[in-house]
Amino acid sequence: MERRTFLKLTAGVAAAASAGLPMVPAAAASKDIVYLTPGLDLPFWRYLSKGVESAAKEKGYGYQALDSHNSAQTQLQNAQDSIARGVAGIVISPTDSSTAPSVLALAKKANIPVVIADIGTNSGDYASFIISDNYRGAHDVGVALAQALKKKGWESGSVGIVAISQARKNGQARTKGFLDGLKEGGFKGKEAGLQQMQSYTADETFKFVQDMLTANPGMRGLFIQTDQPAIGALRAIKAARRNGEVLVAAFDGIPEFVDLLKSGEIVASGMQQPYLMGVRSGEAMMEVLAGKTPEKEITVPILAITSENIDKELPTVKKTVFANEV
Repeated sequence: MERRTFLKLTAGVAAAASAGLPMVPAAAASKDIVYLTPGLDLPFWRYLSKGVESAAKEKGYGYQALDSHNSAQTQLQNAQDSIARGVAGIVISPTDSSTAPSVLALAKKANIPVVIADIGTNSGDYASFIISDNYRGAHDVGVALAQALKKKGWESGSVGIVAISQARKNGQARTKGFLDGLKEGGFKGKEAGLQQMQSYTADETFKFVQDMLTANPGMRGLFIQTDQPAIGALRAIKAARRNGEVLVAAFDGIPEFVDLLKSGEIVASGMQQPYLMGVRSGEAMMEVLAGKTPEKEITVPILAITSENIDKELPTVKKTVFANEV
C-alpha cells in the first residue's frame, strides 16, 4: 500500500515537472505548518503539538495537527494530503523509525522541508531532528528504581518492563538505558519480561501487568516507558492486592504524576519536556523557511523527577512538560 501511494504521488510530481510546472505546489505560499503526530490521545504528543503551534503562530504561520492513530499508513496518507495542499513545512513524530522514510521521500519529491520531533528515522532527508537523551533519561530512572528497591531490601527480586515499540530508536534507547541504570544502581535480580505497547493505553498496560504479576509472584519493580499507560499498571497492582509490594517507575509525565510521585506510588519518572521539544521543532522549521540552516540534531534534556525532588522541580515541569495545562 505504501509503495502504491508513493508511486502515485511521485508520478504526479514527475508529470508536473515535465509540464514545466513548479515542483512546490502552488498553495505552498499559504504559510501553513502541519504536525503529523502518532496519536493525540497521548498527552505527550498533545503537549508537543502545543509547542510547535506556539512557534509557528509567533511567526504568522497557520497550524494544524493531524492524528495518525498510531498507524503508519494513516500517517503516510496524512503526509500525502498535506503535500497535496501545499503546506509550507511538515513537522513529524513518526509512528516508528522504520516507516518514517516513506513520508520523508514524499516530502522531498515535493520540495517541502521536514523537521522530525522525537522518535527518529532509519533513513531519509530532513532539516533537523529534535530529540531527548532517552538513554540518559531512562538510565537515571533505572538507578532511582534500583536504589528504591535496595532501601526495601528487594534488590534481588525481579523487574518487568512495559515498553514502547522497540522498532523506534527512542524505545531501544529507553530499554538499554534503564537496564544499564538498574545494574549500576545495585540491582541484582532478573527481568520479569518485556511487553511492547501497540495501542498505548492504560487498559492495554493493565492487562500486560496483570499477566506479569501472575507469572512472576516475586516481581518487585516495573518500568512503564510512557505516561498514561503507567496508570494502568497502578490499577493492575491494586487489583492484584499487591499495593506497596511493587515499585513503579515511569517515563514522560501527566498531571496525575505529581500527586503519585509525592505519595510514592510512582518512585521516579524520566520526564521529557514535550512542550519545549515542540517549541524547538517549530523554531527549527521557522529557520528553514527563513532560508537558514538549523542544527541537524537538537537535544532537549530529560528531567529525572523523583518523590524527593518533585516539589522543587514542579514550576519547570508545569511549563515545559505540561504546557501550562496544570
